[in-house]
Amino acid sequence: MSQIKALSVEEALKQAGSYVWIDVRSESEFSRAHIPGAINLPLLNDEERAAVGTTYKREGREAAVKLGLRLIGPKFESYYQLLLDTIKTENKKPLLYCWRGGLRSQIASTLLQWSGTPTTLIYGGYRSFRHWVFHTIDVPRDYFVISGHTGTGKTAVLHLLRNVNVNVIDLEGLANHKGSALGALGLPAQPKNEHFENLVAMALNQCRPDQPVFIENESRMIGKCAIPQGLWDGMQSATFIELVVDRETRINRILSEYASFPKEDLIEQTQKLRKRLGGQHEQAAVAALNAGDFREWVKILLVYYDKSYSHFLEKHQLKASQIHWDWNQKESSLLSLLSKSNHGVTK
Repeated sequence: MSQIKALSVEEALKQAGSYVWIDVRSESEFSRAHIPGAINLPLLNDEERAAVGTTYKREGREAAVKLGLRLIGPKFESYYQLLLDTIKTENKKPLLYCWRGGLRSQIASTLLQWSGTPTTLIYGGYRSFRHWVFHTIDVPRDYFVISGHTGTGKTAVLHLLRNVNVNVIDLEGLANHKGSALGALGLPAQPKNEHFENLVAMALNQCRPDQPVFIENESRMIGKCAIPQGLWDGMQSATFIELVVDRETRINRILSEYASFPKEDLIEQTQKLRKRLGGQHEQAAVAALNAGDFREWVKILLVYYDKSYSHFLEKHQLKASQIHWDWNQKESSLLSLLSKSNHGVTK
């Protein structure tokens, strides 16, 4: 019979590609947040887990364990087969975890042990992973923050940097939100904030520790996701590089990104800016959309966004190095950016 071994989170992540990560917690626990890349195979569903928890509080551990086994018992055969099918489909060794490496993951591991399948647990379960997340985010790093007016193409620049093997954290990509009133259009639902933190930590873990990390200038909130405190603190003390792009190019980039969305959706999002735009400008922007004049709509919005960006620079008294970015000459612009940051490209 195979032995069940346990790995620390750090050890497991170093061997991540060798395993299929199986989260045996309930569906709502998994939905709220999980280790990125894990598959959810609940040993107890939400209702069953709640019943066991209530029994534990009222009658103690022994009664709760008996109830849990009674609830799981009828599902042993089907759950056993589900585990085996998952391992076969993924063609990897199983790595299991529950909340704290307790009874649920041990029961699932025991079932696999009966089949002779080598099985591994994460020591301390998901709770230990969360400790790792906080530590990873809090590690001091050398950050370069890419700033610039709306429509500059900051996210696209990050992608160019990533293509030349530079450390990049795309917060908007992780948050499924572009960080503006229009930021949710065309994107999947945002992750819960806890899971966003998990995604950020995993992305940071992929960065080479001896090289700086490039990140886009953001507000603390990206839609409904809050930038974790440790990363936020690092961004405030980072080196800022401002991309300067001519206004007409910015307008064209915004048009290419948003003009294809249904007019009704654009109107709805524009109306949410009424307090910031002012009633007169909001009405003019909506009128432009109704008339199909998307260029005029963008021009009106940029009045607000440009003022907001100027206010941000003044408030934080930022003295950013400027790069005049030319999207028609993006290769040379990228070289200028890398030169300005004194960061060599690693092939």
